Amino acid sequence: MNTSGKVIKCKAAVLWGLKQPYSIEEVEVAPPKAHEVRIKILATSICRTDNNASTGAMPAKFPVIGGHEATGIVESIGEGVTTVKPGDKVIPLAVPQCGFCSACISPKSNFCEKIDITGKGVLSDGTSRFTCKGKPVYHFMNTSTFSEYTVVEEGAVVKIDASAPPEKVCLMGCAFSTGYGAAINTGKVTRGSTCAIFGLGGVGLSIIIGCKVAGASRIIGIDINPSKFERAKAVGATECINPKDYTKPINEVLKEITGDSVEFTFEATGNLDTMVDALASCHMNYGTSVVVGDPPASKMLTYDPLLVFTGRTWKGCIFGGWKTRNDLPKLVADYMAKKFDLDHLITHVLPFNKIRDGFDMLNKGERRRNVSSLYKSANLPELLLFAKYFSICVMHFIFLKSKVSQLH
Repeated sequence: MNTSGKVIKCKAAVLWGLKQPYSIEEVEVAPPKAHEVRIKILATSICRTDNNASTGAMPAKFPVIGGHEATGIVESIGEGVTTVKPGDKVIPLAVPQCGFCSACISPKSNFCEKIDITGKGVLSDGTSRFTCKGKPVYHFMNTSTFSEYTVVEEGAVVKIDASAPPEKVCLMGCAFSTGYGAAINTGKVTRGSTCAIFGLGGVGLSIIIGCKVAGASRIIGIDINPSKFERAKAVGATECINPKDYTKPINEVLKEITGDSVEFTFEATGNLDTMVDALASCHMNYGTSVVVGDPPASKMLTYDPLLVFTGRTWKGCIFGGWKTRNDLPKLVADYMAKKFDLDHLITHVLPFNKIRDGFDMLNKGERRRNVSSLYKSANLPELLLFAKYFSICVMHFIFLKSKVSQLH
């Protein structure tokens, strides 16, 4: 059935208000306007940032459809769209690349002015493309991928290899790209160096993969939950330590076990105290520390300026430093060429109607493996893969439409 130009009714996970759970609802998705793209979502995942919208740590306008990591197929395009066409496999972009703002024009930046981290919840014309129960429902981080269909602006979508598995490469919509790029682009990890990663969730594991690809010789994973250590070592950590096993501050522990040679540290939890710990843990003169985890909104950080006065470099990282429309197709190509493996980032299977359970598992930090049967909706059968990244900061929940070939 041709749906171009028509309102589509479909299922979506709606967050009705602060501190409320996501609810599976039937929503109406309007056709794309000029320079917009409507996408049929094939696979999406839960990130800690999606949970932060419900707690208030991440600004959002309610009611809102969450989700920002996904793979999909272009269903239809608005007037003036030239870079994608119906049938293209794509990744929606929480960090857009409009191509016109100062950040997009500069080779030094990827922080496009179109990014929505303030929770405005609407597209460029000031309106939403979602309605539910006669009320407007707002967008989240330009993407709103917890919906069978979503509408994004052209600058917030990129075409990828048609043969890429959607349940794997959807992780490039945030977690993997952010962590991997933090090591490769922002930290610029050097061959033979020693690295320490604070927080072994999905982003932390991806940082480890980046450090390994960059040629680091010693990669130390740090987390207060030792159940994460096996997976961290599987993706490239040479050793793992639990700060609770020591009476000394973690920076002193690292100095002792490395001989004060940690060149690169990465903070992947979003915890303010951990950010300072990571900074103090890299070499006092030539060390580089990268803040990767989402910091809580409206919070202030206090630290001793001597930590940077002696020569340390402290950096922030948004989406791994990638210019999304330029670089994500290359990352997908690298994955298809087996430059790195994403399998260790996916461990659980749940149906879409159990999305609340997914967030419960995220918040409780549960580690058990789950595999469930297909959930059949009125529109399409859905297989949802839950990927919990053993982290206090990041967890992913993936759903994959079955019979993907029918969607082309």
